[in-house]
Amino acid sequence: MGITALVMAGGRGTRMGLDGEKPLLKVGGKPMIEHVITALMNSRRISDIIVAVSKYTPQTAEFMERFPVKVLKTPGRGYIPDMKYAIKRLKLKKVLIISADLPLVTGRIIDRIIEKYDECGKPALTVAVPLEMRKKLGLKGKYAFEVESIRVVPAGINLIDGRRIDEEEIDEEVLILKDDRVAVNVNTPLDLSVAERLLSERLREINSAAGVKSSLKTFRNI
Repeated sequence: MGITALVMAGGRGTRMGLDGEKPLLKVGGKPMIEHVITALMNSRRISDIIVAVSKYTPQTAEFMERFPVKVLKTPGRGYIPDMKYAIKRLKLKKVLIISADLPLVTGRIIDRIIEKYDECGKPALTVAVPLEMRKKLGLKGKYAFEVESIRVVPAGINLIDGRRIDEEEIDEEVLILKDDRVAVNVNTPLDLSVAERLLSERLREINSAAGVKSSLKTFRNI
């Protein structure tokens, strides 16, 4: 049975100092949210995609008309209130919540997270990355906490049984991913520059690998 993905795309993005909307900020020539939607569409486990927008992101809502997703307008009161609003309004059960500012995430990463959620048997799971990894990328570690003697920061991806969204305390698994593709939430100009650099490096690696395969194929045909 597939899982519903809830993409949070209603924030103001004040830390970026933008005139436009943060989800539409381009990374690698494409809006950030497009990278996230593509990853979710490439996931084997995601069956439905809902994009939560607000009065602050009308152009994002319009842009989403190009994709096979559902758009829900939330009150625009903040990440947590809007997330709860969407889950309760749509009566969502098992749901993956992901921020629209994770342009490096992939379908395989999404599948790995869902697999871990299924294995842990807990009603909630949060993804975190080592604080040290973010520091090596030149990024700060806001909202850091400790898990198994490791300082980590939230990655902006969660899974939860929506029927328990209002419970004050809920048993939660913490999945620590040592993967820079989930270590960069684009909230500041520095985050953006790091995301651009990492994406460029990934594309070079892919193109290089494709070139090697092409050369080998040509060699075999000689």
